[in-house]
Amino acid sequence: MSVLVYAESSEGKFKKGAQEVTSYGKKVAEQLGTSLVVLTINANDSSELYRFGAEKIVSVKNDALPTSNAKIVADIIKQATEKENATVVIVDSSANGLTIAPMTAINLNAGYASNVIETPSSTSPFVVKRKSFSSKAFNNTEINTTIKVIGLAKNSYGIHENSVNGTTEDFSTSLVESGLKSTSIDKTTGKVTIADADIVVSGGRGLKGPENWGMIEELAEVLGAATACSKPVSDMDWRPHSEHVGQTGKPVSSNLYIAIGISGAIQHLAGINSSKIKLVINTDAEAPFFKAADYGVVGDAFEVVPNLIEKLKTFKANNA
Repeated sequence: MSVLVYAESSEGKFKKGAQEVTSYGKKVAEQLGTSLVVLTINANDSSELYRFGAEKIVSVKNDALPTSNAKIVADIIKQATEKENATVVIVDSSANGLTIAPMTAINLNAGYASNVIETPSSTSPFVVKRKSFSSKAFNNTEINTTIKVIGLAKNSYGIHENSVNGTTEDFSTSLVESGLKSTSIDKTTGKVTIADADIVVSGGRGLKGPENWGMIEELAEVLGAATACSKPVSDMDWRPHSEHVGQTGKPVSSNLYIAIGISGAIQHLAGINSSKIKLVINTDAEAPFFKAADYGVVGDAFEVVPNLIEKLKTFKANNA
């Protein structure tokens, strides 16, 4: 018996979520009194996951594998689960993970809990706490199948170092060749992606036009953040659709979400509600976003943001 974690990588490098699910998986394995096995696909150096508790790494190397293809990844996870006799499978809630996890559950005839935010409160019966209703509520879900699949909510457990002397084993999978098709992937070109960002700086129609986006990008650069936008902004082609966050765009679970010139429509709030701290900058004191914000600044973004950038630059220079 073991706990199996799928550690997602991109172009050979692990995403931040891989460290979080490994940390989480180690804790679950300790609760169950078993070992942690981590599955990697085409990762350059899997050994870095030893730092987060990976006792055994099952490494798949095949350049023909399109890791963005959820069906193929789910099939590989099924094979690894059966090989390692795993009873709990853990997947990150990345854009790919949200599709991979339910497919894996179907393949394994397993119970599936998405948006899980804590380690199990009980292992017999197996009960986990998860977010529901667009992160407005929580529920405790019991999974009573032999194999259990957990979709770990982003930034919910955190990254915890727990170094072990792990081992790595090559794993050859059996896949149908017809499934090895190249796929078109929508990638952002910024330094930090929305999916991996601890901080997201987002702009709305209050910026008046794409020509004013320079200050959003500058603020993001100072903070080491990703840039994002509201749906109307992407609809008007001010920004690429890959930056659209909200209920119909990409979900955001950052530690800090800065909304500049965004009124706060319910669809936008639903997509960013799980962010831990929300800072709003808007000229309209009655904007709906202020009701959901942790901090709010009523003011002109064209005055507030440049001043904020200068203050941050000064702070960083004095604390370098």
